[in-house]
Amino acid sequence: MPERQGTPMEALHTQRRCSRCGDLLEWSQEHSALLGCQCCSPLDVVVESVGRALAGRMEKDRPHWAAGRVGDIDFSGASRTRGKFVRVSSSADPVLIYQMLTEQWGLSPPHLVVALVGGDELAQMKPWLRDTVRKGLVKAAQSTGAWILTNGLQFGITKHLGQAVRDHSLASTSSKVRVVAIGIAPWNSIHNREALLTAKPEQPVVYEPQDLPHGSVYSLDGHHSHFVLVEEDPQRPGATSEMTVKLLKHISLQRTGYGGTGSFEIPVLCLLVHGEPRILQRMYKGIGNATPWLILAGSGGVADILVTLMNRGCWETDSVQEMLLDTFPNVHHSTDISNWAKVIQKILDNGHLLTVHDPEQESSELDTVILKALVKACKSQSQEAQDFLDELKLAVAWNRVDIAKSDIFNGDVEWTACDLEEVMMDALVNDKPDFVRLFVDNGVNLGEFLTYGRLQELYCSVSEKSLLHHLLLKKYQEKQLLLGSARTPGPPGHHPVETGDRRARFTLHEVSKVLKDFLHDSCKGFYQKLPAEKGSKGRKFNTQKSLAELEERCEHPWRDLFLWAVLQNRQQMANYFWAMGPEAVAAALAGCKILKDMARLESEAESARSMKEAKYEQFALDLFGECYSNSEDRAYALLVRRTHCWSKSTVLNLATEADAKAFFAHDGVQALLTKIWWGAMTTDTGISKLVVSFFCPPLIWTNIIKYSDEEVDSRDGGEQFAELDSMDTEKALLLTDDDPLDPRGSQGGLADQSTAAVWWRFLLRRWRRFWSAPVTVFLGNVIMYFAFLFLFTYVLLLDFRPPPPRGPGAPEIMLYFWVFTLVLEELRQSFFTDEDTNILKKFKLYVEDNWNKCDMVAILLFVVGVSCRMSGDTYEAGRTVLALDFMVFTLRLIHIFAIHKQLGPKIIIVERMMKDVFFFLFFLSVWLIAYGVATQALLHPNDPRIDWVFRRALYRPYLHIFGQIPLEQIDTAHMSDNNCTTDTEEIILGLRPPCLNIYANWLVILLLVIYLLVTNVLLLNLLIAMFSYTFQVVQGKTDIFWKFQRYNLIVEYHSRPALAPPFIIISHCSQLLLSLCKRPEPKLEHLERELPVGLDQRLMTWETVQKENYLANMERHHWESSEERLKMTSSKVQSLLRIVGGFKEQEKRMSSMESEVKYCGEVLSWIAECFAQSTLKCDREAPKAPRTTAGSEACSSKDPAPQTVVDKEVKGDRKDNKPAGNLGYGADKKFPYIDK
Repeated sequence: MPERQGTPMEALHTQRRCSRCGDLLEWSQEHSALLGCQCCSPLDVVVESVGRALAGRMEKDRPHWAAGRVGDIDFSGASRTRGKFVRVSSSADPVLIYQMLTEQWGLSPPHLVVALVGGDELAQMKPWLRDTVRKGLVKAAQSTGAWILTNGLQFGITKHLGQAVRDHSLASTSSKVRVVAIGIAPWNSIHNREALLTAKPEQPVVYEPQDLPHGSVYSLDGHHSHFVLVEEDPQRPGATSEMTVKLLKHISLQRTGYGGTGSFEIPVLCLLVHGEPRILQRMYKGIGNATPWLILAGSGGVADILVTLMNRGCWETDSVQEMLLDTFPNVHHSTDISNWAKVIQKILDNGHLLTVHDPEQESSELDTVILKALVKACKSQSQEAQDFLDELKLAVAWNRVDIAKSDIFNGDVEWTACDLEEVMMDALVNDKPDFVRLFVDNGVNLGEFLTYGRLQELYCSVSEKSLLHHLLLKKYQEKQLLLGSARTPGPPGHHPVETGDRRARFTLHEVSKVLKDFLHDSCKGFYQKLPAEKGSKGRKFNTQKSLAELEERCEHPWRDLFLWAVLQNRQQMANYFWAMGPEAVAAALAGCKILKDMARLESEAESARSMKEAKYEQFALDLFGECYSNSEDRAYALLVRRTHCWSKSTVLNLATEADAKAFFAHDGVQALLTKIWWGAMTTDTGISKLVVSFFCPPLIWTNIIKYSDEEVDSRDGGEQFAELDSMDTEKALLLTDDDPLDPRGSQGGLADQSTAAVWWRFLLRRWRRFWSAPVTVFLGNVIMYFAFLFLFTYVLLLDFRPPPPRGPGAPEIMLYFWVFTLVLEELRQSFFTDEDTNILKKFKLYVEDNWNKCDMVAILLFVVGVSCRMSGDTYEAGRTVLALDFMVFTLRLIHIFAIHKQLGPKIIIVERMMKDVFFFLFFLSVWLIAYGVATQALLHPNDPRIDWVFRRALYRPYLHIFGQIPLEQIDTAHMSDNNCTTDTEEIILGLRPPCLNIYANWLVILLLVIYLLVTNVLLLNLLIAMFSYTFQVVQGKTDIFWKFQRYNLIVEYHSRPALAPPFIIISHCSQLLLSLCKRPEPKLEHLERELPVGLDQRLMTWETVQKENYLANMERHHWESSEERLKMTSSKVQSLLRIVGGFKEQEKRMSSMESEVKYCGEVLSWIAECFAQSTLKCDREAPKAPRTTAGSEACSSKDPAPQTVVDKEVKGDRKDNKPAGNLGYGADKKFPYIDK
């Protein structure tokens, strides 16, 4: 054709001469390279250079394509889709076609290519076959974004496939994962192909597809997106199939990636449906290229013949030819039959590349069968792990962990950790927790796998739509602002955002900032040793020393991956990392804290709901319950132990951060808090004994109060650390409140001292233990606070003297000093804490407590009142402010009584009901203002006094609710004749009261009735109903809330000095002196303990064992659930059905053996008749061999073939008796027999 000249497709066919030697270079169709002289490059180099040159020329010469060679097609009709096409010669290079698909047309390299072979002969298909292709194949393709190659014609199975692709494209919401249907069709088989000759690159051609009957030409299918139209040479029929085989071979050599860093060769598979004999040659060529084939059993044609022969396991040429004749009765050339039989035998010799799928008998989905076929083909060629990586990566892409377990990790291949690194990274990035578990079980060591560089890559791969990406981007922008410019180079591994690249390259510096916002001090020091934190402001961080540190292994890989998964709300992945990591209770509480905070920040309701429904608080609660039931003492130590993975934070600190109220309500936590509350005293000490000892201190040294650790104190401190295997020793280390290493506490140290020194030490120890217990501190503060309120009351009511110089008096000055000590204590609580944070953060944490806000208000009011009280002009204002301040100080008693077991929950209920009161006041204020303003306007239109206006418009309607209704001021029937006026001046001067307006007085009465009905009946009953509902809802949880408040109160009084205000100033002075001398207070904290290394390791191991027991119990309960039992029952029923299905095969074999026995009897009878006569010949023919079904095992290749003499009539009778058409894969088969 003339238009073929000058096109890029003809570039390879022009003859060239070598630039060095001048020899003629010829293009080799077989090798797709220029050959002919010694100067030429090696074959692979030539192919690569030619491909690059053609790609550049194709891009350059695109506008100069001849008309009808390349263009777009607008399909008319209901679909109204657009496709692209290219017309090539049958000898076109597949390199050019692949480049046209990927580079020119912008298709992403596929992760799978399925070539649909056959099926176009079927005008009427079975429903199951149509559903298998429409649903199974498209579903398998859409999970990876695959290419499906067909003939692109609107007929047969290709038409149904196109409809399935259309349905998928309409239902799919993802632009990344799409099914691409590519049609490779012969040019001469296209209906109305002349219309395509007018197509130009910028002007699409309109094409109307039509449903044509079975014939030689068909319309293009409008649901295909790309077409390759092949001009076949009349002397070379079937060139389209040959080019398709070459294209599949070239695609199988390309590499692609799925999500992560790994890449793999594109898997290619051919799906055979039905098929005419002409397909056999294409199938054989594909098998020669090691392309696996999946044969759909029951589809008819060549497919059923191959399935039948594969089921038999052995066959003969005659039986194969007979099956071909039975299946294709219209074929009359014996030469073709013989050639087809030979090709079938060659195909069956490569059984490792053939896989059979019977949708009617098997329940497996098509994607599972495809993956098994690829793995089967790989196994037959190699047993090396590297050769299975492509199939393993495809299994990861399809998330088929069942296939990976059964066919890849079945023990046949020896995997190493290095082999699984890439697929491990892909499984992490693409959220495949089952594969992560599988890889860890098969050799991946996370301690060696996870480096800081890989962890940084994981955070860089987060989805741009996720909340984590938004938070990281915010921190990244803040860092860029600090550096002065958005283009300033960041930490190592950071690449500046280039023009057009909107995706920022995050580092672990941003990750640590995000974690700090969630976990605060519990993640202090996370990734701080990384180069992201070492560079100074304005300095480039990408030094070689810094880059090397990214290759360091993570110190806590399980924790880091757990945080990475939690931050992305990948709960299934995070659950696995939590189950495998150490310090499980602390990790669960940390995950709970992060998800609670992220749920408040998440804008998508579904994601926020998923975060709120996370069960990490329940995990921590159940696991601690398991630990507590095993050993109470170790469980107590677990709560106060300083963790290694969470910056020395304790479990109690993390629970406080996570606001895990249910965790604090656990009996084990409350038991520990009770021990801390009573200090060294026994927890069964009576309150009366404590109060008596408080007012009579000498009773401290008697036996009226018992101490729980007297027995432990008598032990030798050195032996405690020497015998770590003893449970008594361990208990002594966990529960003592004195330092065991202190030599003064050992018996050896006491033995060298005098009796007096021992007594003095005993007296001092008892004294210190009694007064330092939190319960004693609380009791002292309560008593002194009542004394403070009594003094405040006395000053306000009896001794509030005039301003100086006559006042204030001594009691008032004592009150000032008392409040001064309270201020010092509040300053100590807010700024002088052990936390290593800045002042602003300490103040922010202090203000978060509502009771601290109450203290600030009380102190501020007291300062204002005292300031006003000192001046004669503001003396009364000062008294008023101090009176209000007394109310605030009195309300502070509520916090003190929150420790009480009965009052504490009731206080919580009152707090919740206060919210209901605010809602009630909102509705009440609406009606109150509406009624008050209306009645004021109707009754007193002439009264301009503002105070009286507010009194009548707001205050009087409020009193109506409580029954105070002055009818003499509302109803004219009750009005008295008094001396009133309507003069505004007299009203303002107060000479006479204003007269009431009697016009429309009936309306005032009506408004009063409506107002009382709404407020007294409706709103008040609504308030009561709200109180009842709140009480019912909160009553079940008040115990939990109270226990959480109890913890906060115990922590507060545990950290307070022993003396109460105003004597607390003595403790403040002593602490100041000790801090100046840099001598820390020798006090072992109950809430935070640094355990010895050996004991700490034992405690961690014990917690891990309890976690495994807890997970085992969870798994057992899971398998015992009704849902899992139903699944197991269903699986057993399926197994029974498969066994019953096997009985049918046995029946077939029995019928086959009956035929053989009958045949043997006839042969013996025939032999007997032959020997009865004088000659070896018999008047009748030898008995005909019976036909048997598939599955017989009587076939033997060593037996000779039958040699029978059958005349034409018998042949004709046999042919006439055969049923026409396809006999399926249960076709007839001859058994060998002895003829002589």
